[in-house]
Amino acid sequence: MLLPNDALIWEQVFFFWEKEYSLSQLNKLNVTYFSPNIIAFLPKTQYNWEKENKLGRKGISVKAFDYSKLADRTWDNEIVSYLTQIHEFKGKQELYIRQKPVELERLVEIAKIQSTEASNRIEGIVTTSARLKQLVEDKTTPRNRDEKEILGYRNALNIVHESHEHISVSPNYILQLHGELLKHTAFSYGGKFKTTANEIAKTLSDGTKEVIFSPLEPYETPDAVMSLCEAYRNELDRGIVDPLILIPCFILDFLCIHPFNDGNGRMSRLLTLLLLYKNGYMVGQYISIEKAIADTKESYYDVLAVADQGWHTDENDPKEFIKYMLGIILSCYREFESRVGFVWQSGAKSTSYDIVKQYTNSKIGTFTKQDALAGCPTLGSSSVEAALKRLVSEGAIKRLGSGRKTHYVRKEEYK
Repeated sequence: MLLPNDALIWEQVFFFWEKEYSLSQLNKLNVTYFSPNIIAFLPKTQYNWEKENKLGRKGISVKAFDYSKLADRTWDNEIVSYLTQIHEFKGKQELYIRQKPVELERLVEIAKIQSTEASNRIEGIVTTSARLKQLVEDKTTPRNRDEKEILGYRNALNIVHESHEHISVSPNYILQLHGELLKHTAFSYGGKFKTTANEIAKTLSDGTKEVIFSPLEPYETPDAVMSLCEAYRNELDRGIVDPLILIPCFILDFLCIHPFNDGNGRMSRLLTLLLLYKNGYMVGQYISIEKAIADTKESYYDVLAVADQGWHTDENDPKEFIKYMLGIILSCYREFESRVGFVWQSGAKSTSYDIVKQYTNSKIGTFTKQDALAGCPTLGSSSVEAALKRLVSEGAIKRLGSGRKTHYVRKEEYK
């Protein structure tokens, strides 16, 4: 492909890219406006953008995606083991859901709170535990910007949980979900692709910032997201590549595009849940995948840094990111089975004391009342608190700290 010969024209075009003009101004400038959600320009009589396959700033075609290549990959034993185990857990999943629907409702409530807290915490968006619980349960209104963003995530998460079957993997639905995420904020760019370039940088010890990845430019973004969604749907329809391989690749590419001015990380986690649910992997409804990611945040960023190397030239290898995400999903399924299995082992005739005692006997290290509540989904707060108090008085567990910092440890582990 050839660029226009007039270098002066292209210099002028590049100057315009970062500015916004009305259509009347564009006509006066004798340039053509193209592609929704972005501003970009070309001389009306000098160059046909559509004809030349939408060249980018440096004459490179807009990013295309082809997941059919994944069918030719050979995966190492660790990835194969992850896939096998997750498939087995998926087979058990329906049995658990049918057998214990009431207990699972409690797990859903806990997971929503943990997911909303964790996904926002990764981005430095926080509030108190009490306020978070009230916001998730719709018992209060947001007081500040952070709480408005937390409320937006809760609403978007509810949509994914309740309507995933009806949400297609397309730019329009991704934009709508982003609009919900930022609906309660003062930002004007909710539900719109980015209009300014964004870079992924880290802060060094001396306070300076180092750019570690440069995503696509704003003018490239809409078509790239369209291409990404089409490639995912096409490969899913072919039924050759395992969805558990395909989903992390989609998420990695989404993060590399970085299509929004703000909210890309949170959107990637919402989309992870959406794609898992649409493929029948429902564990995220009961165990927070976002919390599992937040708890391993350093590893998350490390594998992203490895997996995006050479991304712009299609030379990157998504293997490490795939491995990381499969490990996260498997750990959540193990936790799910542990909690549901614990309910079964406790039996219908067990007292609240018996259930909490069995839970504490299975714990390694310290745990809180909230941990016990999550691990004993059939019990209420007062029942768990009473059982913990009795176990402390009997010397079976040791209470450490006080107030909100109270936690417990088994007697034999206390030093």
